[in-house]
Amino acid sequence: MRLPSGLVSATLLFTASAAVAQQLTWGTTKYFFVFGDSYTTDGYNVSAGINSPDPGYTSSNGPNWVEFLTNTYNVTNTKTYDLAYGGATIDSALVQPYLPTVLSIVDQVSQFNEYLASKPAEAPWTSADSLFAVWIGINDVGNSWSWTNVSQPAFYTVLMNRLFGQVESLYDAGARSFLFLTVPPTNRAPLFLEQGVNTTIAVQSAIADYNAQLTSYVRQFQASHADLGQVTVFDTQPVFNTLLDAAETFGFVNSTGYCAAYANGTPGRTTQVEGCAPVSTYFWLNTLHPVFTVHDILAKAISSALSTNTYTGIAY
Repeated sequence: MRLPSGLVSATLLFTASAAVAQQLTWGTTKYFFVFGDSYTTDGYNVSAGINSPDPGYTSSNGPNWVEFLTNTYNVTNTKTYDLAYGGATIDSALVQPYLPTVLSIVDQVSQFNEYLASKPAEAPWTSADSLFAVWIGINDVGNSWSWTNVSQPAFYTVLMNRLFGQVESLYDAGARSFLFLTVPPTNRAPLFLEQGVNTTIAVQSAIADYNAQLTSYVRQFQASHADLGQVTVFDTQPVFNTLLDAAETFGFVNSTGYCAAYANGTPGRTTQVEGCAPVSTYFWLNTLHPVFTVHDILAKAISSALSTNTYTGIAY
């Protein structure tokens, strides 16, 4: 699948930086620390050893965006530490995950502080050569959009305060370059499509509010820290919407449903069972998670965005 011309610039909300001697780009990133949920996790367990291998436990039936970015679109042998955990929310005390054992962003940052913040011999990262990525909110919005005992905009502000408390903790440890990803249009996933148009509209609105607050908080974070390097908010919405709106053009035979036989993964990336198209031709692997082909395109767009520093201000 070929990334459409202009898609990268449409997905990058803004990149801004302080005046630094050497601006970090993806091509000069030596260490990549990642925090998030099932869209991001690869099953890496830092507590089992900093040099533990990537077991490849993803939700995409193949590599996810982190693995594509680290491998396919890696030009400097970047070392990645993916602390993301499937089902994660920002803070389990604020939005309960599907299991009590799920590691939230708060837990993931705690792991970073315990095992990696000290710049151990296995990961001698520096402020100048490391990028910190956060992609969270899919489960926060998905699990709380229908709550009637709170005002969603006000509650998302509570979530943002908690999230950027963790970002501040990373900053205190030496993080200076950041990548934030917005919540994609999961209102177009089978999970919500199956609940009807009123649900999809409500979820879409909730996502828009969450993403707007995320962008605003990143701006505030930049304004209060003059020594930051590259800080990027990458809007995933245009990538997903472009692919979903022109699904057949990009080789997806089904962009609204999924094959139940594939929902928990398949033996191969091109597996096909009777009554279904090959798994790789579906946009959604199951009710909520896109297949690896979507992650590939997303990673390519992110790589292009991180490889340039020409975006200042807002560029839609």
